[in-house]
Amino acid sequence: QAKECNGVKVPIDTSKPNPNEVEFDNLYLDMNGIIHPCTHPEDKPAPKNEDEMMVAIFEYIDRIFNINGRDCPDAPGDPRFPAPRAKMNQQRSRRFRASKEGMEAAEEKQKIRQEILAKGGFLPPEEVKERFDSNCITPGTEFMDNLAKCLRYYIADRLNSDPGWKNLTVILSDASAPGEGEHKIMDYIRRQRAQPNHDPNTHHCLCGADADLIMLGLATHEPNFTIIREEFKPNKPKPCALCNQMGHEVKDCQGLPREKQGKHDQFADTLPISEQEFIFIRLCVLREYLERELTMASLPFAFDFERSVDDWVFMCFFVGNDFLPHLPSLEIREGAIDRLVNIYKNVVHKTGGYLTESGFVNLQRVQMIMLAVGEVEDSIFKKRKDDDDNFKRRQKEKRKRLKRDQPSFIPGGQFSPQALGNRSSPQAICNPRQAAFEMRMHDRQNSTTSASPNTSLTPDGSPSLGGGIKRKSEDSDSEPEPEDNIRLWETGWKQRYYKNKFDVDASDEKFRRKVVQSYVEGLCWVLRYYYQGCASWNWYYPFHYAPFASDFEGIADMPSDFEKGSKPFKPLEQLMGVFPAASGNFLPPTWRKLMTDPESSIIDFYPEDFAIDLNGKKYAWQGVALLPFVDERRLRAALEEVYPDLTPEESRRNSLGGDVLFVGKHHPLCDFIVEQYKAKNTEVVDIPPELCHGIQGKLSLNDNAVLPDQVVESPVPMLRDLTQNSAVSISFKDPQFAEDFVFKATVLPGAKKPAPVLKPGDWEKTNNDGRPWRPQLGFNRDRKPVHLDQSAFRTLGHTMPRDRGMPGMYPNAVPLGAYGSPYARPLMGGQQQIPKLLSNLRPQESWRGPTPLFQQTPQRTAGAAPLLAWNRMLQSPNQFQPAQYQGLGPMGYPQRPEDRMDRGRQV
Repeated sequence: QAKECNGVKVPIDTSKPNPNEVEFDNLYLDMNGIIHPCTHPEDKPAPKNEDEMMVAIFEYIDRIFNINGRDCPDAPGDPRFPAPRAKMNQQRSRRFRASKEGMEAAEEKQKIRQEILAKGGFLPPEEVKERFDSNCITPGTEFMDNLAKCLRYYIADRLNSDPGWKNLTVILSDASAPGEGEHKIMDYIRRQRAQPNHDPNTHHCLCGADADLIMLGLATHEPNFTIIREEFKPNKPKPCALCNQMGHEVKDCQGLPREKQGKHDQFADTLPISEQEFIFIRLCVLREYLERELTMASLPFAFDFERSVDDWVFMCFFVGNDFLPHLPSLEIREGAIDRLVNIYKNVVHKTGGYLTESGFVNLQRVQMIMLAVGEVEDSIFKKRKDDDDNFKRRQKEKRKRLKRDQPSFIPGGQFSPQALGNRSSPQAICNPRQAAFEMRMHDRQNSTTSASPNTSLTPDGSPSLGGGIKRKSEDSDSEPEPEDNIRLWETGWKQRYYKNKFDVDASDEKFRRKVVQSYVEGLCWVLRYYYQGCASWNWYYPFHYAPFASDFEGIADMPSDFEKGSKPFKPLEQLMGVFPAASGNFLPPTWRKLMTDPESSIIDFYPEDFAIDLNGKKYAWQGVALLPFVDERRLRAALEEVYPDLTPEESRRNSLGGDVLFVGKHHPLCDFIVEQYKAKNTEVVDIPPELCHGIQGKLSLNDNAVLPDQVVESPVPMLRDLTQNSAVSISFKDPQFAEDFVFKATVLPGAKKPAPVLKPGDWEKTNNDGRPWRPQLGFNRDRKPVHLDQSAFRTLGHTMPRDRGMPGMYPNAVPLGAYGSPYARPLMGGQQQIPKLLSNLRPQESWRGPTPLFQQTPQRTAGAAPLLAWNRMLQSPNQFQPAQYQGLGPMGYPQRPEDRMDRGRQV
């Protein structure tokens, strides 16, 4: 993490060896998982405007790069982009939901606010601010166009200022390039793997939060594939949106004033601002687990672990993905994946082979698996009902037990109980007699009120003889349950399911086969999408619900081919397909009118309200949004009439773009690209792989290129222009293959299997001299953890601040070499002071390059000298010593002294 000194952030030198003791070759950023955390962060104030949001995105990317270290020769960044039609249905459902839930939340908040104020409650003044519509994070909007400009500026800035980016090849695929971000990354990996000079031991690192990245990483069959993602910490406390106090939600707010607690009460409910932590998911370790799980003996065919991994990825599709609903009998929280694996291992010896091969499905073998699942569907539904009833019973008993054990009175204010380990110093008691009197009166009032829960009270506090009070429904132990008309645990469940969900009779064999055929097409399309790329841009599953596993009869002869030559939607066309009318402000005026005009030919695509089917779930976000599917022909016909109304800027945003490659001045490919621009070569040329870390592809001149010695204008007013630019950009295209080319899903020849991490199954039986198994922490098994002995702990006790509430082991002793202490023992010759020794436990050198522009103060004028960095080594507990600024070499990169060529390992 970057440190700060006197308000100046000290950048990290990413040109040094990775402290994780592993060097990644390729770093991939799925920008969708970066933009959203920056638009609504959990532990920090949200950005006030778009400029602050862009800077937050820059800093987030920097943190990812700092974690992964140096020498990443390829770093594609992928914002959202025009997606296949199958994905657009999910995007449409999410955006309509977000719009509806946002309006309902605002109405509910305003209603509760008025009720509290009408009762005399206390609430802080309502903060007037514009609600950020996250729907703008969609291709074709001005926000995404500005984001693409900012990313180009950011890349040029880092290539000019950060020594860790000195030899990087950066590929940016912005929102104008069609395809989903993670799938564009996978397509890049597939096409590079198919090249004859590709290094089979390339170490990939992908940054993203989607769970399907794990499946996509396994589908590459790369031995070194790591995913980095934010660490998920559930149940984080959030303040009430009305009173800004902790401990309750908006619906439970009573408008009570904040109770004074301690001297610094204004910080009592302030959430600590902490940087988000990240975790690594090492797919090589997951492959070890899968190898133990899927290995089968006595098969009638040769066992191939890579093929079994592909079958496991395929079976996971049945529990749900972005393109298909999950089967009713397969819930992932009920162990559906384990059930599928067990059925697979029991049936695979009858199938005669594996279910898939390089992204293509053998439907005859899949039918055998699905019918085996169908045989146990009835028992699955009954067990689900029994488990649900048992869970409700346990929850009811728990509520009764908590209600019974709840103390009748808890003192408040200055006598309130304090948690153990609270480090705050105790406060002096003020006016204890008055506080005790108030507690007694409060206790008496509560005991009188709760003496008879069914007896009403008169204004003077005495029981009333007029009768009892009916207990409120919210006081009941039972919670209202959504009505379930399907009752899958009762006989006749299939008939009721098709009647309620599809409005057809279960005996309609023709319709059921149509649903099954569409689902089978979806399975084939998704697997092809994961392993070969998008088979069709137009295909989508035309139903809201899935069939039963027992309906998968006779699927072996179903066709699984897709139309060739389909084209993706253009950005503005996708906006019309996924946006609700409430987000029409991101569209041109005449296009927006098609969403709201009652005379519009496609007004039925944009309902103001829609039903949400809970489908056996408890919460609305788990339900199915019953939105009408968009008819592509009708949509395109309606848009033909408003296409002439587009301005030149809107037409540019509506065009499909491509990828852009960036390099710095010291990159071996830089001179080659500059020569293309000088010669004004309009032809497409091949990348010399020897100049670009083995990357292959096609290059062509870019109209809006970043060129050396030309100013790169800042798209953000708070950041200055790059007046001394030395980076260059050019259009890039992946290697092309024939339309019927099949990318082989296998480990490449020459790939080295990573060292095993799991404990061997025969560890105890083999001769290990009785040594216990030592689990591996991190990437390196030989990494030795640092231990502190007793003397080090005593040193920590001396140097810890005295006001922390937890003094050292010898709190009354005088620390050695204490500053200004008359009893301090003088230091011997050559002896260092203890605080400096502690600061050198992990040696780090100071950063020697210029500070990135978006970390400099905006008042600086163009061309000013960069801020001097600060030496990280502590000379005293509260002092930093400025480092001697070294002479700069070409392009502003520092000249490293000879005595520091040991790459940071010198103490």
